[in-house]
Amino acid sequence: MRLISLFAILALAACSQQEQSSTVPATQDAEVAALEAADRVFFGGPIYTAGDIPDPVETGSMEADETVEMVGVRDGRIVFAGYIEDAPEGLIDEDTDVIDLDGAAMYPGFTDSHVHVIGLGMRERLLNLEGTESILDLQARVAAAIAELEPGYVLEGRGWIETHWPEERFPTRQDLDEVSPDNPVFLTRADGHALVANSMALAQAGITAMSENPEGGDILRDDEGEPTGMLIDTAMYPVEALGGSFEGEERAQVYLEGAWSAARYGWTGGHDMTVPWGDVAMIEAMADELPLRVYVSVDAGGLQPLLESGPVVSDNRRVIVRAVKLYMDGALGSRGASLLQPYSDDPLNSGLLLSNEDETISAMISALDAGIQLNIHAIGDRGNRMMLDWVEAAQAAAPGGPESAVDSRWRNEHAQIVNPVDIPRFAELGVIPSMQPSHAIGDLFFAPARLGPQRMDGAYAWRTFIDSGVMIAGGSDAPVERGDPRIEFYAAVARRGLDGTQTEDWRPDQAVTRAEALRMFTAWPAYASFREDEVGRITEGLRADFTVFSQDIMMIPERDILSVEPVMTVIDGEIVWRAE
Repeated sequence: MRLISLFAILALAACSQQEQSSTVPATQDAEVAALEAADRVFFGGPIYTAGDIPDPVETGSMEADETVEMVGVRDGRIVFAGYIEDAPEGLIDEDTDVIDLDGAAMYPGFTDSHVHVIGLGMRERLLNLEGTESILDLQARVAAAIAELEPGYVLEGRGWIETHWPEERFPTRQDLDEVSPDNPVFLTRADGHALVANSMALAQAGITAMSENPEGGDILRDDEGEPTGMLIDTAMYPVEALGGSFEGEERAQVYLEGAWSAARYGWTGGHDMTVPWGDVAMIEAMADELPLRVYVSVDAGGLQPLLESGPVVSDNRRVIVRAVKLYMDGALGSRGASLLQPYSDDPLNSGLLLSNEDETISAMISALDAGIQLNIHAIGDRGNRMMLDWVEAAQAAAPGGPESAVDSRWRNEHAQIVNPVDIPRFAELGVIPSMQPSHAIGDLFFAPARLGPQRMDGAYAWRTFIDSGVMIAGGSDAPVERGDPRIEFYAAVARRGLDGTQTEDWRPDQAVTRAEALRMFTAWPAYASFREDEVGRITEGLRADFTVFSQDIMMIPERDILSVEPVMTVIDGEIVWRAE
């Protein structure tokens, strides 16, 4: 019945246009008459456009909650977005695929602005430790996995977070030795900045009481100076080398599995972080297979090759490589984030710096000269301040001067703990904060203990950032987090734990509006990847990337956002994934 009613409305619209033809200029009438039919039309639910072209200064000016009734797509582009009664004659013919949303809500394609695509694929191939409730639980999971392995084989896992465990401590090598005396085991913390290894893994990696801490890393030790098994940041490398690596066709398959994992949640795009340069050709070759539009930031080792080659763009523009990921510091959970003052719960520790000033500023100047975007990981307030200082120094030394460098759209990946006096500098320097709302609602259970009350004023400060005149590129950092757009959107607007927890330490006033949250995952990621004229909004001429959820997340109660279902993922007008 709805399909019949749509044709009836379009017929009335066509008649209305014909009646008005005498008052329409000849050129406009010719354009209407010459319109080709759409390949596909969407109607039957609220359709949000995300407003006008993003303006990095007037971040609050867009009407992101603007809706239309119908969208028409041809050759992968949007050819109509408006009210049904305004649809041009000829938009639909017998070959048009008419999609009735049946009350579901459609949005511009959601983009995860910080994701590790191959990590998503690897998540299910390693021992997945998400949801581990205690050290006893961790031991039970390891024991079950070891039972399936021959002695000597390495067990690698990822995903544990200890901050809510009853033991109130990191796991140790002795914990793992109890359940795996004959197999090397190493288990990476969810944030990717720390791991715990058993004694056999430490021995095979050559880590002993005599080992020195590497630059940018820390080997945690007991009272007798022996390694506890916990390795932070660069200290992880020797143990990580024990793990298996996916190569060739298997690696490509793992990457594809990661892309599908994202698409099934409703993501149409992902800004893929810390990608080895050796993977670039593989990803580009997969462009026609990918159910995800990927914008790649290669790791630091890829800077020189990218400077020499220039941006890499696949023929279908499904894959673009034009950015480099750098690191200032570690993570807050493992106390590697670099702080201006020591950790409140570890007074002898101020975190780790992972970059050299002279080398980094030199790389920044080279990137500015070549038009290469830098996406710089900085979490602690010292890491963020130094990042801003170094960006300012590089811009001053840029060939065209600071003014020419501001539109380089460099990004600060995470921007979690920022001294409030430094927040206005982001807009001044043109640095885009790329932030992950789920980090806040996870970290805020323990961040007050790490930081103390005063530093919480600049923690996960989304509202303050937006009010200062910058846009936020929203993401998940999956597989560090689950990688679910519903969780990210909920976290941004509710600023509550998944169980509803919220205290004054969480700074509830830093939540964003739903219109702003929509931009964080649509229009603003497009700007942050130089694609605002191509994706991120539903308007005529842009690529037809859409995310469809079962209910309208702009209107339903906050708590219900977590229970909506992904319905459809559309890229270039093609339905790449659809719920059964």
